[in-house]
Amino acid sequence: MNDIALAVIVVFVLSIVMIMSGRGGGNFYVAALVLLGVPMHTASTTSQFILLLSALSGALVFGKARTLSWRLALFFASLNASMAFVGGFEAHRFSGLALKVVLSILLFVAGAAMLVAENPRRKTADPRPFRWNLDEKGQTYVIDLRTAVPLTLATGFFSGMVGISGGSFLVPLMVVGCGVPVRVAVGTATFMLAATAFAGFAGNALHGGFCPSLAIPAGIAAVVGGILGGRVAIQTKPKSLTAISGLLTIVAAILMLANALSDR
Repeated sequence: MNDIALAVIVVFVLSIVMIMSGRGGGNFYVAALVLLGVPMHTASTTSQFILLLSALSGALVFGKARTLSWRLALFFASLNASMAFVGGFEAHRFSGLALKVVLSILLFVAGAAMLVAENPRRKTADPRPFRWNLDEKGQTYVIDLRTAVPLTLATGFFSGMVGISGGSFLVPLMVVGCGVPVRVAVGTATFMLAATAFAGFAGNALHGGFCPSLAIPAGIAAVVGGILGGRVAIQTKPKSLTAISGLLTIVAAILMLANALSDR
């Protein structure tokens, strides 16, 4: 079995698991591609392409199931995607080693955030300044713009730079910080992943690194995996899947850091 065929199989499996938990899985895609010998910048660009296709297919499934908040998606996606483009465009200024180290740190943070996430309590409207009170389907979401905006911008920048989706941060942000139900957060995050991935992919692709012979078959696998993952997520407890993904994210961080240190 050649490396491309192995990469396609890995992408297919990962896309199912990641879309199930509302995470694009870019951290795993990049780690897997790098471990298979793909250069870091090519891995980042390919990862964003895979994320775009898997997230779009998953979002279609969540949209049909009505577990997707369009207002929340547009708010977070516009901030996240704008900085993802900047991060992807500036990625060429850093060495592959530096990007690997940054990715390792982000993976540790993402894994810890998912493991400590708790079920949100019901919230009531908050009249104070810089609070966005959003009522949807009998639920009140209170978004503190003072923290939500800078955190989302920072997430988008580093997501675009290292080729990850940012879903590892966006889901806990919505659930813990805004009181959004887990299923709605998962569906909404999946749509946002597509916007972030497109912006990051465009920024990376302007500097090259796009390999059609790898990206196209991997992208097809991601579409099929995204559809399957979305369907399974509707019938599965997202909290359990998020906890599992948190542990796997920490494992991926260790593997990526070890790979970065071995290249020194």
